[in-house]
Amino acid sequence: MYVANYCDIWGGNPGFGVNFEYRMLMRKPIVALIYDFDGTLSPGNMQEFGFIQAVGKTADEFWQMSDNIAIGQDASNVLSYMKLMFDEARDKGIKLRRSAFKAFGKDIQLFEGVREWFRLVNEYGAAHGVRIEHYINSSGLKEIIEGSPIASEFKHIFAGTFIYNEEGEAQWPGIAVDYTAKTQFLFKISKGIFSARDNKMVNASIAEDKKRIPFSHMIYFGDGETDVPCMKIVSMFGGHSIAVYDPDNEKKHAVARKLHRQGRVGFAVPAVYTKESRAFEVVSAIIDKIKADYILQQLSR
Repeated sequence: MYVANYCDIWGGNPGFGVNFEYRMLMRKPIVALIYDFDGTLSPGNMQEFGFIQAVGKTADEFWQMSDNIAIGQDASNVLSYMKLMFDEARDKGIKLRRSAFKAFGKDIQLFEGVREWFRLVNEYGAAHGVRIEHYINSSGLKEIIEGSPIASEFKHIFAGTFIYNEEGEAQWPGIAVDYTAKTQFLFKISKGIFSARDNKMVNASIAEDKKRIPFSHMIYFGDGETDVPCMKIVSMFGGHSIAVYDPDNEKKHAVARKLHRQGRVGFAVPAVYTKESRAFEVVSAIIDKIKADYILQQLSR
């Protein structure tokens, strides 16, 4: 059996003197980068880049109406905005089909560097012996995200959806994702479950070393306090959470600083995703740590 030394995998001095089984090291660990969407990859709410204009409202008007429904009915904010989208579209004669939602998604604005970010991280991971997967975990709408310019970058998109009738028109919320519901998708990612409907496999007991992606191999990106439950769970189980903020928005910066100060996240960085960005520097270092921890874990067996 071929046995490789440290140099074979990492480069460096072949006299390093530590030998280990090649096949163990060639099993690349998977690192999952999990993103909120609104305020994290995009500077606004996804409904603000086409849908709200199509129904003749301003963003402030739409969200105030949504809040009024939630407050008046003591209802979920997510279900309230989904109902309002449905009602406003119907009143304006707009048929909410999947194709219409995807059309709204194509004009979503993205933070600087987002389009190139995935290639940068994928290449860094490949060069350092890990496999990178990207996921969305959003309270927004899956159909709109699927129409965005970066939709193909994600292994899976966990987000809200509608139920469609036989004519293909939205008629009822199918999945509503609030800040606590988002936590279930972390466990699904860990276990390799990509069905939003599943409620059996996600609750099944699986040994940590049998999970497809351990929590310690997760990096969670979020922009605000609604992401705190996910940030906390990922960090609590050995993963890494990053608060990002719009560099042009001091209120967002203050929220990120507070999350960092309170220990909810390990890092607070501007929502800039270029190769020279703080975000890339932090993620690169985390990838290095995950790979090093993985090798040490294999050597301890």
